[in-house]
Amino acid sequence: MEKFKEIERTIITKYRKDIWNKFTKGITEYDMIQDGDKIAVCISGGKDSMLMAKCFQELKRHGKNNFDLEFLVMNPGYNELNKQKIISNAEILNIPITMFETDIFDRVENIDDHPCYLCARMRRGHLYEKAKELGCNKIALGHHFNDVIETILMGMFYGAQVQTMMPKVCSTSHPGMQLIRPLYFVREEDIIRWANRNNLDFIKCACKVTAKSANDCENSKREEMKNLIKKLKENYENIDVNIFNSVKNVNLDTIISYRKKDDYHHFLDDYNKSKE
Repeated sequence: MEKFKEIERTIITKYRKDIWNKFTKGITEYDMIQDGDKIAVCISGGKDSMLMAKCFQELKRHGKNNFDLEFLVMNPGYNELNKQKIISNAEILNIPITMFETDIFDRVENIDDHPCYLCARMRRGHLYEKAKELGCNKIALGHHFNDVIETILMGMFYGAQVQTMMPKVCSTSHPGMQLIRPLYFVREEDIIRWANRNNLDFIKCACKVTAKSANDCENSKREEMKNLIKKLKENYENIDVNIFNSVKNVNLDTIISYRKKDDYHHFLDDYNKSKE
């Protein structure tokens, strides 16, 4: 049996419960795919996006939706070793990628103020543009459950706000385009187990900025959140699930203030009315 077929089989057999079922649950629960969609599956070269691509191939073969796929790789300025690693892994996994070049790493390399945030926005913009050029109406990113939990904590600790990484988003800068996150319920540890089980070696963070000054990047804060959650789970195993559920069960009657787009609401508005 060819290696890629064996790798595909593990997704729906050995890792059916932890990966495949959670992948399809995210798509179904958040209504991510409709008939006629053309989805740009965005591959960074890491384990998460490569697994996502394989899951989409499996869904395309056996799913009920009538949709098309493009497997899109944006090169933001990887060194040649990392670039070739992505190409090699795509060949091993039988993923027909379309790669295009950008100079994002060079453009953000000397920026001191929030380079990771700027880089992420630029990368997403380029992905939207290329996806639209290929006739796609959606892009799919490989963020997983752990990313969601870490984002919630980072928003509280460093952004002073309650927010989360949404399972799907309508683009404000590219009308008609949407972003979906099909690995929303898949845990990172299960992705790692799948990669190790199949002897797959993917690129890690290949960012020039992170390599030069990790302490100034979002990645270091995310790593801090990973370590915090790991520590908390030693005493309470479901702490990450509770963090996730907290943003699903928001009781506005117990919130001091909140905003929805341009509308700002303060608890005293209703409090004073109730007194009357």
